[in-house]
This record gives sequence, C-alpha cells and structure tokens, in this order.
Amino acid sequence: MEFAKNMYELHKKVSPNELILGWYATGHDITEHSVLIHEYYSREAPNPIHLTVDTSLQNGRMSIKAYISTLMGVPGRTMGVMFTPLTVRYAYYDTERIGVDLIMKTCFSSNRVIGLSSDLQQVGGASARIQDALSTVLQYAEDVLSGKVSADNTVGRFLMSLVNQVPKIVPDDFETMLNSNINDLLMVTYLANLTQSQIALNEKLVNL
Repeated sequence: MEFAKNMYELHKKVSPNELILGWYATGHDITEHSVLIHEYYSREAPNPIHLTVDTSLQNGRMSIKAYISTLMGVPGRTMGVMFTPLTVRYAYYDTERIGVDLIMKTCFSSNRVIGLSSDLQQVGGASARIQDALSTVLQYAEDVLSGKVSADNTVGRFLMSLVNQVPKIVPDDFETMLNSNINDLLMVTYLANLTQSQIALNEKLVNL
C-alpha cells in the first residue's frame, strides 16, 4: 500500500488534475485480498470501482467485470463488505480496435507472428465483412417472405432504420467518389514512403 501511495504522489506531480476512480486486478473473481486493497482505495476515492480482468481466459475470453462495494451487517457491530457488480460497456478508439484485431489474429498463426495489412487490404477486408452482413440480412428477409421464419417487428424496424440511413447516391457518382478517394490514399501512401526513404538516405549520408 505504501508503494501505491508513493506512486500516486509522484503521478500527481505530473498530472495534478487526474483523480483515482478505482483499481484493477487480474483474475476471474473476487479474492480475500480484494477487501483489504479496496479498503485502502476507499480512503483515496469516494466509492471506488474495482475492475477485474480475466487473463486466464476461464470462459474462453478475456472477460472484464466491474464492482463497487456496499457495507453490510448490523449497525454498531462488525461491518462487512459486499461487492456489487456493475454493467460494463466497452468504449474504444478506432485505432485501438485495429490494434486489438491485429493481436487477435496471432491466435491463428502457428508462430504467433503476423504483419500489418496494407490500407487496400484493410479496405478489402471491410468490404468483405459488409458483403457477408448484407448476405445474412438478405437471407433473413427471404426466409421471412417465404414463411420459413416468423417476422420480428424489432428486427424489421431496425432494418428499416438502417436502410433509411443509407445515402441515395447515383452509382456513377459513387464510383467516381470512391476512385477519387482511393487515388488520394495512394498519393498519401506514396508521399509517406518517399519521405521515409529520403530520411533513411539522409541518415546514411550523415554517418559517412
């Protein structure tokens, strides 16, 4: 606990506006040590959050759970602590999602090594996923019309909302816009590679 306190004091010197919201631990469940650690952070933050990250993959996935503590017992007597689970929602940036997806692909590699995909490969992969999703939606619609599957009003309203959000663009205009964006992307990639080559050449000339 003294180590955590010293590290927090050092962190406040660098980022004085940041506050402690809680603490996290690796594991799939609450342990007997969680109460002691949570008691310490209860003095540093009001109603701190305890986050558990299951790195052992007990259920085949890295589950993340959150808890807050609630006092229980008879008033005036020895009080206990009960951890109440919270609803966890994942929020991330697009760049973080790309990194996580890339790490997950190593599960299917024999040597656990995988390289970065080019921009065009990523566009192709995204297009393939969209095509698969459209095929699934089309098959569901055909099954409903043929009577194989009973209609679901919730799904129907969701699909209608999804269709209404698609911009109405003439196919020729869309193709022109797409080709223009691809050309811009290729130009940026070319300039980036050219700049990288120039920097590498400059470093070699300086070291001569």
